[in-house]
This record gives sequence, structure tokens and C-alpha cells, in this order.
Amino acid sequence: MPCEVNTRFVILYGSQKGQAQSIAEGIAVEAEDHGLVAELSCLNQSEKYNLEKEKAPVVFIVSTTGDGEPPDNALQFVKGIKKKTLSTDHYKHLCYALLALGDTNYANFCNCGKTIERRLQALGAKQFYVTGYADDGVGLEVVVDPWLEGLWKAIKGALSKMASDKVDPLKGPVGDSPKQDPDSLLPDVELNLLSLNDHQNCKSVRALAITDSKYARTASYSASDEGTTLSDARPASPVLASQSHDTASVSTAASDTHKDGGAPHVPLAASLTCSLPPLSQSSLNVPALPPPYLHVSLQDVDSREQTVGHLNNENVHEVPIERAIQLTTGDLVKTSLLLELDTSAYPTMTYLPGDSFDVFCPNRATEVEDMLCRLGLQDKKHHQVHVSLNKDTKKKGAQVPSYIPPSISLLYLLTWCLEIRTVPKKAFLRALVEHTGDTVQRRRLQELCSKQGATEYNQYVRDPGLSILEVLTAFPSCSPPLCLLIEHLPKLQPRPYSAASSCLKHPGKLHFVFNVVEFSACSGRPVGRRGLCTGWLFDLINPGKPKCSGSHALPKIHVSLRPKCSFRLPSDLSVPFVMVGPGTGVAPFIGFLQQREKERQDNPEAVFGETWLFFGCRYRDRDYLFREELEGFVTSGVLDHLKVSFSRDELEMEGNEVTTSVARPRYVQHNLLLHRQQITEILLKKNGCLYVCGDAKNMAKDVNDTLIEIIKTQLQVDQLEAMKTLAGLREEKRYLQDIWG
Repeated sequence: MPCEVNTRFVILYGSQKGQAQSIAEGIAVEAEDHGLVAELSCLNQSEKYNLEKEKAPVVFIVSTTGDGEPPDNALQFVKGIKKKTLSTDHYKHLCYALLALGDTNYANFCNCGKTIERRLQALGAKQFYVTGYADDGVGLEVVVDPWLEGLWKAIKGALSKMASDKVDPLKGPVGDSPKQDPDSLLPDVELNLLSLNDHQNCKSVRALAITDSKYARTASYSASDEGTTLSDARPASPVLASQSHDTASVSTAASDTHKDGGAPHVPLAASLTCSLPPLSQSSLNVPALPPPYLHVSLQDVDSREQTVGHLNNENVHEVPIERAIQLTTGDLVKTSLLLELDTSAYPTMTYLPGDSFDVFCPNRATEVEDMLCRLGLQDKKHHQVHVSLNKDTKKKGAQVPSYIPPSISLLYLLTWCLEIRTVPKKAFLRALVEHTGDTVQRRRLQELCSKQGATEYNQYVRDPGLSILEVLTAFPSCSPPLCLLIEHLPKLQPRPYSAASSCLKHPGKLHFVFNVVEFSACSGRPVGRRGLCTGWLFDLINPGKPKCSGSHALPKIHVSLRPKCSFRLPSDLSVPFVMVGPGTGVAPFIGFLQQREKERQDNPEAVFGETWLFFGCRYRDRDYLFREELEGFVTSGVLDHLKVSFSRDELEMEGNEVTTSVARPRYVQHNLLLHRQQITEILLKKNGCLYVCGDAKNMAKDVNDTLIEIIKTQLQVDQLEAMKTLAGLREEKRYLQDIWG
């Protein structure tokens, strides 16, 4: 008589911006369709689960934030499992699967997931399904979708094995059992989805093999200025279009006609709103539509609040902008600005060079008004918004978003609470289908959210960074309800910036530098636009406009210091260090050098380690940021070596001499190679430190590769050994990065 198989399993997630939570919730929703019972909890909800006694399979969905750190709601869990007092058989009863989310634009890719997996295995836990490492740099769905498809058979296989193994239900991973149904797991194929550099943190990585061309990506990721990340579609059971309730609109791919009854519409070129064969003639696999779970009502109560009340807490301070300086000239370079904030009214708001802080910016007023018009709610913008859960919702872990305060107006909601600039997820596009009247437009939205349309979603929505408003403008027959936006749009996140000053030199002041980011026009965006926060700051200070004098109040912004970081000067003054910061990446190093200058004045007898700065820009006379200050540091002896590269000029600077050179160093990594012997000596013989700040997508990777090449040639070792050496520096906190996407 066959053993009775339990149907219960556990889902635990750690999420910073909602991607991991969304995926975990999707698994919980879909479990019922597979005859399973899912228990969903956040990792910080320790009262809801007990891994020490858990006998059911456990599925972890975790993201990584910052410099490889766990999400805030997973931090305590990670600290707990890292305790050295735990025995090697602490979790010998536990079987698990893990999906890690990360971004290969950052050095510590999926580090939280790797950390959890290493500790689970060290404590005796067994893996029942291959680990997935999803990369937001190329699209989470590339790994997430096939990983989810194979998860259900793996869970059922684990449950079946646990039921049949009465005596010792966990002799090894489920896939090791000769009795295991071969179809219960994905094929046991291993494909390393990580770049070689990622092995510095994980020697052996099992990653999901993807061989189906329908998941292939051909377009590259184009990041936003403030590092806003793209959440993947909320996973749900994919259904053939011909089996869904949208059969009418989906099955007419080859026969959609104009409303006037004319010939079938055949676009001359594919675009956001138009597709070509074979996609336009394909049957589609579109995600199942999860039912709405929020109830939203508007009350005719005038709520004309003008203050950002939910920001007025002990950690957020409203400070005036005392000074604004444009650091660049000419129209061939990015506009770089330095702002000086007056923090003297908040004596507790102290920081160290290397620290960063958040700027809380609103959504652009014109975009908020356009959204109100698009929703048909412009005459109700001062009405009070009430959000509650649908009484009959079956959504696991459903809750009203915590970032929506009570008793706020609709205008306030769209201005300060929701990220209306976010790129819509495929799950959002799927939900928009239900509120789109035109059949051609419905079909196109279905294509963009389908598996078959993944490449075009990336090309026309994700890569150009289209906002939900831009998508709605492109599909005029789509009229979503307000509740849909609240369910799918994430929290409006503050934007982080590095401090570009030292409190020792500028007491009561905080400096920061930024580029005004420009997004060019494209399909779906007829007119270019500026980055959300940088554009807002630019408009706020009106560079070039005569400043008002007299009683006019200075503009103020809300800021909050971020948690303490490790991107700090060596505590030992004698330790040498190297700084690499092209463009605005030089900002924290200005603070470093100001601090060192003051320390030299206060400790005239102390021995100070030598200092190097590798800076790069396009033109010597247009975007050489902080030129006078940097050269002053060299003159005073605070900075021993200033190495500057100009990518567009024909001249190069070496010390104080200007020479013409055909083989001039164009970028900071070229200058690093020229001084590889000194760099190696500082890092490997003098136990010095190296700091890198700037663009993660290109510069930081190039610098990392250059450092590996330097170690290879200088130590005469192979690639793997060089990577291990660099990984050791990172683990010792002597190779530190402050980078952004």
C-alpha cells in the first residue's frame, strides 16, 4: 500500500525592494494549482516558522543588496545561522531549495543567497533542487522562469521521498535516490551562469542550465541614474493563450484588423506597439492573472497637505541647500553639480568620509498630473485615499503596503509614495491586458508579457527604461484602476549619494556631487527626460539663474544618513592606499583627502602611508572635477600620486608635465597597468588598501579585470590564483567598492 504523501511545504523570503517577495508570493499562489499547501513567511517573521523542527521541504527566495549584504528583513536570520556555536548537524533534518537574486554589475553577485546556502550545507541541510542564480543585469526571468517550472516536480519528488523513507527520510539530496522519479527534477545539468570573477566568493556554484532558446536574451540592460532595479514578473502558472479567457484577442494574431474593417495590420517595423512574424502569428504562453487583493476608495475630504509627513522622523532631516556649483563646462559632457547642505541645525548628523546618505525626492509634478489625467482622476486629486485588503482575498501574506500612510490625498500618494517611473514588470503588463479595450493593443501587451515575447519586452520596455506612464501613453485604450497601480508599483525609493566632504574641514556641512542624467527619446518615449532625482535637484537649484537675495528662503531637501559602511579610510595612518574614482566617482575621495589633510595638521609627528588617486574624465578643460583642489593636495603632500586620464583629449598628464602620446592611457585601468609594480607592492607587500568608486556596469568590472591581470603578471601566477588573491583582499576589507549600476 503506497505511503500517504504530505502536501505541505514552506516558503521563506528575504527582499529589499520587492522582487524576492513577489516571486515567493507567486509560488504560494500557484501551489494550490499543483495540489500543494504553501506556508509563506518573511525571514524576519521567526515566530511563524521553526527551521530547527521543520520536516517539510523549505524553499528560500532571497535577494542581495548593497555591497553583497542581506536584505534588511533577512539580516537577523543570516546572523543567526552564522553563529559558530551551531553544530555541523544542526539542520541535518532539513531539505531545501534556493533561488538567489542578484546583479552581475556588482561584485558580490547573489552573495546573500550564497551565504545562506553555504551555511545550510555546513549545518547538515540537504538540497532537493538545483540552486538558481538570477541576474537582474540581464533579466531575472532568464533564470527565474525555468527554475519555477521545474520547482513543482522537485517539491513533489521531495515530499514523496520523505514519505517513503520512513526510517531515514533524508539520506541525501532527493536527486541521489535511485528510486527517484527522473521527471521529478530538472535534468541534472550544470551550467555556470556566473562570470569567472564570481568564483572568488564561491568556489563551486551549481547554477541552472538553460537550453531552451525561448529564454534567450539579445538586448543589453540600460540602467537608470539612481540605480532603480527592475523587479521580475510575479511568477504564476503559465497558460497557453488558447486555454485562457483571453482566447478571442490572443488567437487573432494573424487576423487582427483595423476597427474600420480594413486589411490586416502589418507594421513595417517592430516597435513597442507593433510586432512582426513570427511573434505576431505565434500562440502565446502568458502568465495566469492573479486576482486583485486590495480595495481602494476615494473620499471627498480635502487633504491638501503640503508637507511630507511620513518623512518627518528622527532619521530624516530637512536641510537647506546652501551652495550649488556647476563643475563642468561645455555641451559635450555630462552636467556635474556639487551641492553643499547646511546640517548645522542637526548636531547629531555626523558622518565620516566614505559614508553615504539618501535624498528623498518626489515624482515629477507634470508626470503626476499626467498620471491623474490618464486615470481620469484629476478632479479627485485632493480626495483622501483609503486602502484595505479585499475581504475574500486568498493571496498569501497579503497586506496593505506599509509605505502608504493613512489619511493622505491621491496627489500625495502619487507624488511621494509610489515609484511611477519604475519599469513595469511583465506581471503588470499582464494585468493591464484586462483593462485594454482595443484588440490589437491587447494582443501586443500579451506578447510583451509572454515567454515568446521576452526579447521584445527587453528591447522595447526594459532596456530603454520605460515608465508605466509611457507605456499607458503608448496604449491609449488601456485604463487601469487605481488599485492596480498600488498593487504593482513599488515604493518610491530615496536615492543614495556619497559624501564628498569631511566634517573636520567643513563642520556642519555636507557636500555631494552628481551628474544630471539624461534619457534619450526612443520608441515609447517621444521626448527625452532627465533622471528623477538628478532632474529634480537640477530644477530646484536653477543653475545659471541669478540667485535671489534678501528674505527668500533657501530650497530644502529631506536627507537621511545611511547605515554605517566599511568604505572607510584605514584606521592606521601609516597604511598606504590607492583610490580609483573616474568622473563623479571621485566624490568620496575628496572627503578622504580632506580628512587626511586635517589629520596631518593635527598629527605633525605621525608617519602617513603614501596615497594614490587614479582619476579619469573626458576632457581636461571641461569635466576635470575638483582639479584645483586635487592639485592642491599634491602640492601640500596630502596626495602623493595623482594619475589622470582623459578619454577624449589628445593630451595626457603625467605629474605636472603635459605631453603628447600616441599610447596615452585613456581610462583609469590603463593608468593602473602603467603603475602595476607600485600597485602590487602597496597591496601585497605593504598591506595597503584599494578603493574603487563609480560605475559598476563598465568601469568597476574593467578595474577588477585589470587588477587580476596585474597580479597574474607581477606574481607570475595563473588566472585562478590571481582571482583568489584578489578575493582575499576583498575578504580582508582591503579591496573595497562603492559602485552603482
